[in-house]
Amino acid sequence: MDRTEKREFVTGLNQALVATSMIVVTRNAGLTVAEVTDLRRKMGAAGATYKVAKNRLTTRALDGTPFDGIRAMLKGPIALAWATDPVAVAKTAVEFAKTNEKFVLVGGALGSQMLNADAIKALAELPSLDELRARLVGMIATPATRIAAILQAPAGQLARVFGAFAQSAEVTGEVKAEAA
Repeated sequence: MDRTEKREFVTGLNQALVATSMIVVTRNAGLTVAEVTDLRRKMGAAGATYKVAKNRLTTRALDGTPFDGIRAMLKGPIALAWATDPVAVAKTAVEFAKTNEKFVLVGGALGSQMLNADAIKALAELPSLDELRARLVGMIATPATRIAAILQAPAGQLARVFGAFAQSAEVTGEVKAEAA
């Protein structure tokens, strides 16, 4: 990379980090190109970005972001993953780390709050933003469903009473016919 490319990289990374709420720092020594491509694909599907970065350039890109605290984690070959949905990036990173021992979670940050690897794993267990939205819609829709069921219940009960009455009339009619 020449100086211009480095400046563009730092500026682009800084703008991306300013616009995000969560960053995960990982160590990925020994991953193959296919494994990194698979990880990037999974991160992209979750709405996250995964980028291998030099520590010195990353340190410069952190200026003006709430993630200054992760500077201590920038040792050795690292990569960054970030997204606006904190649970999605954490969940994707933790799931990939379970299937690949070469991929190690170092830590991260949620806003200005620093997180260690255990905190990221705990965050990954929470439901994602989309799951929470689905649950909320379900809770809102449940009362309407119950109201509809209640309104339909009297008609259903009336139909069952008429059905039972008709069956009892048939049985009593058959008994009278056999007696005669």
